[in-house]
Amino acid sequence: MTPQNCALIIFAKAPIPGQVKTRLAQTIGDQAAARLATHMLHDTLHRAIAARVGPVELCCAPDTTHREFRHAAAQYDISLTMQGGGDLGERMYRALERALLRHPCALLIGTDAPALGIGQLRRAADALLTNPAVFVPATDGGYVLVGMNEPMLSLFDDIPWSTAGVMQRTRERIVQLGIDVAELEPVADVDIPDDLKHVPAEWLA
Repeated sequence: MTPQNCALIIFAKAPIPGQVKTRLAQTIGDQAAARLATHMLHDTLHRAIAARVGPVELCCAPDTTHREFRHAAAQYDISLTMQGGGDLGERMYRALERALLRHPCALLIGTDAPALGIGQLRRAADALLTNPAVFVPATDGGYVLVGMNEPMLSLFDDIPWSTAGVMQRTRERIVQLGIDVAELEPVADVDIPDDLKHVPAEWLA
């Protein structure tokens, strides 16, 4: 049975041309990359809310002032927080640790995986009923979802973020910790031009 009090945190970067999806922008241009980021932000919010696993938090970078973040807060029943400083691991751990002070479990996702469906979000929350952590790997070697029911800093410390070795290094840490975690089926994320085949054509119009 899917828990109804599993926090769902969405990490999002403000869709500012020239500052978001920069690897894609080299092919499609800064404005198109920012529009794509906006589509992916709202699509992720729709899926997160529809999953109904618990309260949704939009964790923003560099801060919460961008109009798309403010629009999302007004349109949806979500809270806005800031990612703050540090590398990706530090920011993710801090967000999860904060959520776990108020909720029995927490999931964290980005906005770059349109293939991460509502059913998979629910299965990830379900997995935390019997596992201390859950992951959805990305097909490029990273992961698109991490969830846990207790803070585990070592899963985020000294990981080669934004490389193809993220999930493998994380698996090695899991073995070192001696814990069993759930891994759901991998999905594609959207980081480089070749990944554009995973997004609807109208998002690029």
